[in-house]
Amino acid sequence: MTARGLYIPAIPTNNHLPPFTSKSPLFPPPFSHHHRFSATTLTRSSLTDQPQTLSAKSHLLTLISDQERGLKTQSNPQKLSQIIQAIDAVAEIGRGTTTTDDSLSATWRMLWTTEKEQLYIIKNASVFGTKAGDVLQAIDVQNKTLNNVITFPPDGVFFVRSTIEIASSQRVNFRFESLYLDNEIRVVKDIRGDYLVVERAPYSWKE
Repeated sequence: MTARGLYIPAIPTNNHLPPFTSKSPLFPPPFSHHHRFSATTLTRSSLTDQPQTLSAKSHLLTLISDQERGLKTQSNPQKLSQIIQAIDAVAEIGRGTTTTDDSLSATWRMLWTTEKEQLYIIKNASVFGTKAGDVLQAIDVQNKTLNNVITFPPDGVFFVRSTIEIASSQRVNFRFESLYLDNEIRVVKDIRGDYLVVERAPYSWKE
């Protein structure tokens, strides 16, 4: 991922606390490091019609539904193990499916993650008199862009602008390896072993 810029409009603060800046301790270095990642994205709408797929997806989504996007999982190794097993199950179902087409292009909203940087921001946004809203990935395959976005209602936003490279029919060089993708959700594992489960957002984020 090549971080190329960020935009941070004024964010409501409390008790004269400082606004968000690129040097804020809430935005640790991993967001701006330069990395090269390989991705295998799995997508076919027919997957969602199979009973086995529906059962595996339902189990995964149920496990993460009460985990506050991963905050609770940080202190619950048993739950983490269960969720990873459920991720492995949906990944096995999608194994070998063709990829990297326009179905990857979307605004994706985070449901759950093990990424400490994002969870740190979500947990500590209240220190600055605000709260984290939707955490998004806006991907455009045609324009080869990927934006990581954290919103701070009502109108604050932190984002990292990135580029992606289509390496083959099943590989994309950017930030993660996709384990599963269909019309509703995407499951990802990055090079550090962190997991991310996202859903297609009901709106499109634009810079």
